[in-house]
Amino acid sequence: MEMLVALAIGILTATGTFLTLRGRTFPVVLGLTLLAYACNLFIFSSGRLVVDGAAVLNQDLPIPDPLPQALVLTAIVIGFAMTAFAVILSMRARADLGNDHVDGTEKRDDQNGEQR
Repeated sequence: MEMLVALAIGILTATGTFLTLRGRTFPVVLGLTLLAYACNLFIFSSGRLVVDGAAVLNQDLPIPDPLPQALVLTAIVIGFAMTAFAVILSMRARADLGNDHVDGTEKRDDQNGEQR
């Protein structure tokens, strides 16, 4: 179980980093979202994964740590607000600049001088 969670965190982080380094705004927003999911999964797994844990305190089962759950819930809300802000910012940049490249300029082909 721990290996599966670690592998999922690694794949989400690698994919999020790759998409964040792209030249257009939509993959950057997706990359930031995947990085937020990876961070949420990491924080959630830091509270020790307990299978069949006690939901109430009167039982004689191991009690899961509620702090990582509260942190992840807060991080989900902050991640949603960050994603909404990045989408609105990219829409505004598209309207002002006329393209959706991250640096605001389109790349030119070196041989012909044409835009790609």
